[in-house]
Amino acid sequence: MAPFTKTDVIWMNGELLPWADANVHVSAHALQYGTGVFEGMRSYDTPAGPGIFRLDAHMKRLIASASYYELKIPYSVEELCDAALDVLRANKLENAYFRPLAFFDSYSFSVWPKDCPVSVAIIAVPGRAYLQGGPEHGVRVTVSSVRRIESSTLPPHIKASGHYTNSVLAVQEAIRRGYDDALLFNAKGDISEGSGANLFIVRGGTLITNDLDASILPGITRDTVLTIARDLGLPITIRPMTLPDVQTADEVFFCGTAVEVTPIREIDGRTIGDGKPGPVTQRIQRMFYEAVHGRVPQYRSWLSTLAPVLELAK
Repeated sequence: MAPFTKTDVIWMNGELLPWADANVHVSAHALQYGTGVFEGMRSYDTPAGPGIFRLDAHMKRLIASASYYELKIPYSVEELCDAALDVLRANKLENAYFRPLAFFDSYSFSVWPKDCPVSVAIIAVPGRAYLQGGPEHGVRVTVSSVRRIESSTLPPHIKASGHYTNSVLAVQEAIRRGYDDALLFNAKGDISEGSGANLFIVRGGTLITNDLDASILPGITRDTVLTIARDLGLPITIRPMTLPDVQTADEVFFCGTAVEVTPIREIDGRTIGDGKPGPVTQRIQRMFYEAVHGRVPQYRSWLSTLAPVLELAK
């Protein structure tokens, strides 16, 4: 996988710092114990200039995740949104990937992070396709032997740094097997999601996905896809998905900030449909890309641009 491209500045604890100066000490509690929370966001070029997609929703979820771990972010949603736009502007980015991050910093080796200071950063780098094959051609996945975390151990609905060791194990296994990514079972034996993306299947023209009880992270892109599908008049079913459901579906796709809407063309050597992106997936993809680029009036409120007072071009 190619490394990210460094940009000029990172917002950290209230100020814009040169990339090389945005440092954390090796004794940081989050480095020792994974006690951080984060988001992934994207910006896109729009008729009104670059805009961050669903910025408010991401920052609200960041604060909600932090609250679960009693990590008190000293900034409001509005201040974090403004900071993200500052990073976009200062780095002269258009189509970019953003990583807001809040974590317990250096203070003690105690597992209990009492009195640890909280640091907050927003990083942005030029955007690119997350998985080989990507949205255009689709990806190959394997069903992992690694189970998705579930609520009796860790809260799957919280986007916390330490939770992603679960995903790391699944992806390491998938890459060793020669695949692009993994699907994870939950504790019930149903399919939960990918290593970093929610999962949809299509059967007989109906869009099917699972819900919180399947140990998923309730993705903001998942919510976007469901909204678009309803607006397109597509039938939707929310229910558990078994492995046979997924293996025999007409279409299967991932959705998430990093993967956007990415078809799955093969699962453990079994071709899905005709091995190409299916018609329902393509229809959702097209509307998704129209929306994120600010070309659909009803979805323009999802974009936060550098010049919010300007109406996006009709």
